Amino acid sequence: MTLASLRLTHPIIQAPMAGVSTPAMAAAVSEAGGLGSIGVGAVDTARAREMIDAVRALTSRPFNVNLFVHAPARPQPEVERRWIDALTPVFASHGATPPTALREIYRSFAQNDAMLEMLIAARPAVVSFHFGLPGTTAITALKAAGCLLLASATNLDEALAAKAAGVDAVVAQGIEAGGHRGMFDPDAPDAELGVLPLTRLLVAQASLPVIAAGGIMDGRGIRAALDLGAVAAQLGTAFIACPESSADDTYRAALFSPAAHQTLLTRAISGRPARCLTNRFTQWGLETGLLIPDYPIAYDAGKALNQAAKTAGEGGYGAQWAGQGAPLARVLSAADLMKQLVAEMQEAGA
Repeated sequence: MTLASLRLTHPIIQAPMAGVSTPAMAAAVSEAGGLGSIGVGAVDTARAREMIDAVRALTSRPFNVNLFVHAPARPQPEVERRWIDALTPVFASHGATPPTALREIYRSFAQNDAMLEMLIAARPAVVSFHFGLPGTTAITALKAAGCLLLASATNLDEALAAKAAGVDAVVAQGIEAGGHRGMFDPDAPDAELGVLPLTRLLVAQASLPVIAAGGIMDGRGIRAALDLGAVAAQLGTAFIACPESSADDTYRAALFSPAAHQTLLTRAISGRPARCLTNRFTQWGLETGLLIPDYPIAYDAGKALNQAAKTAGEGGYGAQWAGQGAPLARVLSAADLMKQLVAEMQEAGA
């Protein structure tokens, strides 16, 4: 199976960005001729199936189901205790107390047989992987079920590993991209390649179809990615302000504030490098100087803090993921944004 076999009208993929993508958004993008996406890495198998069914109730066109394939977290009791202690005054300033212990709140797809069985039964047109690759058994089973497989790569080695594993196409995630870096090993040196050199490198040397991702916000950006040899472009931040997005009001307001001009990578929120809008949590993370618990153990504290702060009327502790193109965001429905992107591609010579 290939991307061409999906018969997309437009080479536009909506990224499955956590806190943004919804079944309604995915369906709208697919209905408009692109490839909509939902992320199920942060939900259980039953909820994932509900989300797939919700998309299918709105469109008969192909869509993508994205999974987290991270290495299991390493429990580090002392690191986690110091992290909780450091956050205690922040919780207290919002009239709350932190968790007494931190949990691994997300189960990696690499260890989730129930999720695999559900996907084999559901047979979504596209399944994509972030943070790594599942084992041979899962890849073989998903391909046998007729799923096109995508995987994020932040460097050539990751792309070559995806090819060797049998993945059909690779998402070249540049350093500009919002949300979590897809790097397989978050503790390995990061070459921090931008989407332009990474896309060209993978097109030239990975021998796989390449989807460009990172900082792309309009049709001219998509056209540039295609000119570099990509078969499609993946956009996430561009869809945050759509009414179909699950971003809350504080997130949306921050997207159109000076914070959009100052995105940064931080581990403080979740335990893995992720690009987001600057806010009170990212500032605290810059100042703490502590070792951070593994992903997603650290995220247990981050989510609890965000909820406590929101209850007290403070929205500056959320995971407000956004890429470097955030200042170019527009308030349009997903369908209207797709129309605009296509028109801009056409004006740029697509």
